[in-house]
Amino acid sequence: MRVDDFDFHLPEDLIALRPAVPRDAARLLVVEPGAPHPLTDRLISTLPELLAPGDALVFNDTKVIPAELKGVREREQSSAQVSLTLIERLGDHRWHALARPAKRLREGDRILFGEGSNVCLLGTLAATVEERGEEGEVTLAFDLAGPALDEAIAAQGAMPLPPYIASRRPADERDRCDYQTVFAREDGAVAAPTAGLHFTEALMHELEARGVSRHFVTLHVGPGTFLPVRSADTEGHHMHPERGFVSAATAQALNAVKARGGAIVAVGTTSLRLLESATDETGRLMPFSNQTSLFITPGYRFRFVDRLLTNFHLPRSTLFMLVASFSGLDLMQRAYAHAIAERYRFYSYGDACLLSPARHP
Repeated sequence: MRVDDFDFHLPEDLIALRPAVPRDAARLLVVEPGAPHPLTDRLISTLPELLAPGDALVFNDTKVIPAELKGVREREQSSAQVSLTLIERLGDHRWHALARPAKRLREGDRILFGEGSNVCLLGTLAATVEERGEEGEVTLAFDLAGPALDEAIAAQGAMPLPPYIASRRPADERDRCDYQTVFAREDGAVAAPTAGLHFTEALMHELEARGVSRHFVTLHVGPGTFLPVRSADTEGHHMHPERGFVSAATAQALNAVKARGGAIVAVGTTSLRLLESATDETGRLMPFSNQTSLFITPGYRFRFVDRLLTNFHLPRSTLFMLVASFSGLDLMQRAYAHAIAERYRFYSYGDACLLSPARHP
């Protein structure tokens, strides 16, 4: 399909720069294909009313690391300011990163991170550029390793806010809490699974009291979630691989929910992509420990997920293509037009929608 089919105009003032307070005060657009009134305005706090006892919520428990580092490149008699986003750990002291501006770096350069009182107590955080790619990516070898490096990054780094927020304000201490789910526990993401940001401990308890079970999978969200689709056709785009994990116990529990007739509700597109990647051709969820680069576009037949809770996504993005695949392109275009007219808040810190699948003949 042509990427232009997934375009729409979004007023810039609808891009949320801060989350709702409390988290579950965010608005929720319920989208039900085939219903007499397919679009209903609700609040996240009413989610227990919208699910049935026996349903299962599947959360992504990845934890965002403070992956944004600012430093000074030292080379002979010259220096330059650089910013780096850590995107993949390669070993106990090596990381793959995106550099801005990358043209200021070359192999062998030394980078010193932090300044003045911000220099971590473990000593100056420094790295050597081992390699530089063609699209701004670099391989860094840090002087520290293991837990000492993790502590230094945590002390020096800032939360890696999405470009549409970071271009309008810098990350601050509030983001260390705001840009993390209450159930995050597995370090490794450089972007939050943002549908999960709406959940509070109180809402989780209400859902449990309703008889809705909770289950956790892990997909370490990479920077590819923010990359634009540059090709004119969806067939020309390739997703960056991301590492995911589904335990045998979780697979068994969710298969049992499915067998009893409960709905599998994916919290976020990351949970959905991982569940679909781990499901075999018979519709059975299998244990999974691997990378996935699953790219879902209209025509994809969903094997396991019954409903999807997700935020509002960018025009022409792989995520809008996914929700259009799930509930139908025409209805999702109507839903987004409704959300814009009703001034819903968009993107990572914005409002959400609860989607049911389109009915196929």
